[in-house]
Amino acid sequence: MKKIYQTEPIEIEQKIYDVLDELSIDYGVVEHEPLYTAEDLNKIKEQAPGFHAKNLFLRNAKGNKYYLIVAGDEKAVNLKEVKKIIGSTNLSFASEDRLMKVLKLVPGSVNPFSLINDEDRIVELYIEKGLFTGELLNFHPNVNYKTVTISLEGLKKYLNHIGVTLNEIEL
Repeated sequence: MKKIYQTEPIEIEQKIYDVLDELSIDYGVVEHEPLYTAEDLNKIKEQAPGFHAKNLFLRNAKGNKYYLIVAGDEKAVNLKEVKKIIGSTNLSFASEDRLMKVLKLVPGSVNPFSLINDEDRIVELYIEKGLFTGELLNFHPNVNYKTVTISLEGLKKYLNHIGVTLNEIEL
């Protein structure tokens, strides 16, 4: 796949590329203006083919469990339904402080690649089954001004390597 860089990768994204390269996973990279919301993804869909996702970094009511919910960018996600599906207490979005503490990221950059930063392995990953069709997947590499295109098998290999269990859910 194609790799288009206008700026040199910074450390938090380079460690993702290093793992992908170490595992011989084929991927592409496109640089673009910063994207902050799922709606912003429409700006790059022609450059980055395949599925685009919204990534929700959530916490339970006590704030002692964290979840990354990945769904299609146009999918409506009802947190009350997700709570039942994953067997949690009430869910809410984790604060910027919690995001920085757990994943060492700023809002707009969270995605499955980010779990490399979860040193204590406290975040549970749930990906909507609708993204498992064989099409390519697109995620930010810990920065919201680049997008990595990768196969599902490549993503699974990456997650397995960093010790993260991928849980499929029906949303």
